[in-house]
Amino acid sequence: MAEVHFIETIIGVGILLFAAKLMAELFLRLKLPIVLGELLAGIIVGPFALGSFFIVDGKQLLQINDEIRILGEIGAIVILFMAGLEMTPKEFLRGGKASFTVGTLGVVVPFFAGYFIFQMFGFEALQSMLIATALTATSIAISIQVLSEFGKIKSPEARLIIGAAVVDDILAIAVLSVVSSIAIGEGGVESIEISDVMITILKVLGFFAVMLIVAVIIIPKVVSPRLWKAKGSVEGVATASFFGAAALAGSIGLSPIVGAFAVGMALSTSKVFEKIETYIGKIGLIFAPLFFAIIGAQVDLRAVNLEILALSGVIIVVAVVTKLFGCGIPAMMFLKSKSQGMKVGIGMISRGEVGLIVAGVGVSSNILTSDVYSTIIIMVAVTTIITPIWLKMEYRKEQRQTP
Repeated sequence: MAEVHFIETIIGVGILLFAAKLMAELFLRLKLPIVLGELLAGIIVGPFALGSFFIVDGKQLLQINDEIRILGEIGAIVILFMAGLEMTPKEFLRGGKASFTVGTLGVVVPFFAGYFIFQMFGFEALQSMLIATALTATSIAISIQVLSEFGKIKSPEARLIIGAAVVDDILAIAVLSVVSSIAIGEGGVESIEISDVMITILKVLGFFAVMLIVAVIIIPKVVSPRLWKAKGSVEGVATASFFGAAALAGSIGLSPIVGAFAVGMALSTSKVFEKIETYIGKIGLIFAPLFFAIIGAQVDLRAVNLEILALSGVIIVVAVVTKLFGCGIPAMMFLKSKSQGMKVGIGMISRGEVGLIVAGVGVSSNILTSDVYSTIIIMVAVTTIITPIWLKMEYRKEQRQTP
């Protein structure tokens, strides 16, 4: 049985990776974001589309099992470690006020707008709160890929997107932990204590601050070329470090990608930076497309009807507008540039893992109906698709305007 499961997993990885690279080639020739091609490849060959037609021994050839989902999560960790390497701790702290403001508003504005709008639509308080929580977290893996494609990863707007997204992610995880405990508990919304909410958020922020300080002090010493002489040792220890930090972050309820990002920043000023950057770039060539294809493959559009489409339309509009204004306007003020601020707002639109986790918590605790679950999944998929297209259009417009 275990062998069958293993073969199922490697078949899935092979199909998704091949399809992702095939679509990447097509999108490169069409001058569209490669990452979008990789995402659509997953949707097309996934078990809810073409994959449903290929049956072997009574089972679908491509199945998104737990092992494949884990490989996708590893891909997200690798992508955020690569992003961390592009930003030194000094640069992160220098943009502290801007990142904190943009990131905080990127959580507060979507949460409260979503909560009040969906209560107006007749949803119960707890349902509205879960939908609002799904609107909070930004998934910047896709934005990072587009910024890398355009050679803009070191630009002011890219640094603000990355810094704000880290703050955004930390706060969104804190909100998720509070809302999840309410959803699973007995007391409901009335049992919320503001002091408990504040303590949870401060715990999460405090942990990230400690993790970053420890990573900056210890990691460069651990990954020192003086200690590791054998071929591949530095790269192996660096990989162990960012996976270890990701596990530590995950174990206390933070997103694992936050830990990987902290280690990436810690190594950005080390003597082994170039060696690690070259090595992780090659790893990223496999894990990044696999991550996007796996996200795409989990999109199930079979149950969609007019009611779901109408509700999805509302959620998508709220998702786009709240990030665009909640993050874009303060970014314009900090960067003193309308176009750069706009790009920050666009770069923060894509939702990701937290949205999917919230949807899962809502369904498993019988708070969200299957229709609302489907709309959250559609919102995550659509925001993930439109972000790279819109961001690329903005950069193309900028290139045309530059003489």
